[in-house]
Formats: sequence, C-alpha cells, structure tokens
Amino acid sequence: MREFGYHRADDVTGAVALLDADPDARYLGGGTNLVDLMKTGVERPARLVDIRRLPLDRIEPTDDGGLRIGATVTNSDLAAHPEVRRRYPALTQAVLAGASGQLRNMATVGGNLLQRTRCGYFADVTKPCNKREPGSGCPAVEGEHRNHAILGASEHCVAVHPSDMGVALTAFDAVVSYETADGPGQSPLADFYLPVGDTPHRETVLPPGALITGVTLPPAPVAAASRYRKVRERASYAFAIGSIAAALDVRDGAVRDVRLAFGAVASRPWRARSAERALLGAPADAEHFAAAADAELAAARPLPDNAYKVTLMRNLVVAVLTELAEEAAR
Repeated sequence: MREFGYHRADDVTGAVALLDADPDARYLGGGTNLVDLMKTGVERPARLVDIRRLPLDRIEPTDDGGLRIGATVTNSDLAAHPEVRRRYPALTQAVLAGASGQLRNMATVGGNLLQRTRCGYFADVTKPCNKREPGSGCPAVEGEHRNHAILGASEHCVAVHPSDMGVALTAFDAVVSYETADGPGQSPLADFYLPVGDTPHRETVLPPGALITGVTLPPAPVAAASRYRKVRERASYAFAIGSIAAALDVRDGAVRDVRLAFGAVASRPWRARSAERALLGAPADAEHFAAAADAELAAARPLPDNAYKVTLMRNLVVAVLTELAEEAAR
C-alpha cells in the first residue's frame, strides 16, 4: 500500500490552494471512483483533500428560474429533490439508474462528472492504455470493445464515459462552475469534455487544480416532459450499453422543442444536435423520429463487436420519443 497524506478542507480557497501547491494531490468527494482507482494503482495521489465539509451541498433556484446544484450534493439528494423531480424528471431518472442506493448516498455531483472510464484496459495497470500512459496504445481497438464508443472516438481511445447523470445534464444545457487559484470559471457541459483526438489523457477543460463548485441548469420548460432510458446487460446495478435523455414539446402534431443526449456511445455524454435539428417543426411520429436518429448516427464509426449500438440507439430514439409524443397527445 502506498502512503498518502490527508487534509480536510474548510473553505474553497484553501482547498484550491492545496491542489495548486501539490500537483499530485486529488480532491476527495464521495470517493466512489477515486478510491477504487487507488486500490488498483491507476490513481496514486500523494495527498487527498477532503471537500465534503465545503458549503457546496445545496440545491437552490437561480434568478432566471433555473437551478443551481452544489458540487457536493449527493446523488441521492439530487434525485429526491422536489424541484428536480418536477422540472427535470429525466435527471432524477438518470441518477436513480446510475448506481446502487449505497453508492448514491456517497457519490457527489462533481465527482460523478469527473469519474473515469470503466474500460477494462484502463483499470488494469499491467495493460497499455493511452489514458493512463500517453503513447502506450489502445488495446481495446483490436481487443474487447463490445461496450465502447461508436461516436467521436479515435485510434488512440475508444472508451466511453460512464455517467448517467451527465447525459441528462447535457441534454438540458447545464453549465459547470469551478474555482482555480486565478479565480472562478465556467464551461457549458457540452464543451466540458475534450475530444479524444490523440490526447485521450486530457479529458476536460478544467485547468490543473480546479475544483468544481456546482452545476447550473438553465430554465427549460421542455424538460418537464422528459425521460431517461438506460439499456444494460442486467437489470440490477450495471453501466449502460446505451442510454438516452429526451425531452419533447409537441403542438398541433409537430415538434416545437426537443432535447436529446446519448450515453455510453462516446468519450463524453453525446448531445444529439443533428437529430434535434432534423426534428424541429417536423411531424411528431415514428417515421420522423427514426429519420432524426439516422441523421445523428450517420457519423457513427463502430468497431466489429459494437456495431449493435447503432441499431440500439436508433430504437431508443424512436421508442422514447414516441412515448413522450403519446403522452403529450393525451
């Protein structure tokens, strides 16, 4: 076992200063991902900075009618919050689909967004992995890749981001706030994760040592009619092989507003903007839902063992949007 230091932060400024002074330190929220990676040797921090006591555990309305979610809000508290359930039901559904109750009680919003891929090659320090050791290779391309990316991947990495919560937040244009030694910053979640390219070890736009302080959901009336659907290989706690967060507003049989994001198909939650554009103003029927899915999935580049995901995601789009359209018609 490798020894490491531990410090419990009392304020945001102090926490950021500790990371700024020690690049080998890591923030500790719920620890549901970081501690596992420390056990396997993937993560080897010299110090853990515990941020659970910071005043970042509230969910509050914003002046424009949105919601601000603190970074240390637990997944359980997020899913149970009455305003989240009422105004962004797909977010509640995504969180509840994401883990066991015990893990949701510990896991935090900020930590959820920063969790690392569950690719087996990444988790095994005896294997090469460009995320873990840049330039060492991506054995998943020729090896086990059944649950890997079909969109936005590269020859350097084909792993997917495991977050369910992040998919719903992406669909609703969430904005991530963070603090650095040089001051605060923000990033739309849709731009928060960097393209894989040839640098898959660089995963987000966060500057070194930055601390996520919260996530803001802008007002989105369409989100009240939303749904999250997750497909997994077993009904109990498991990571998705494909998922969708969808919201639909239908007037006089036509799509007036729509939000779509996919999970488990790319290195980041995938906002399906081509599908959204194809649907605006179109009839709200299965034919047009399928055509919109095809427009989005035209960019898919599956590997031999994960081509099934193209059909899976097409069927998810049609099924979930059809359900939402039928509910709107009642």
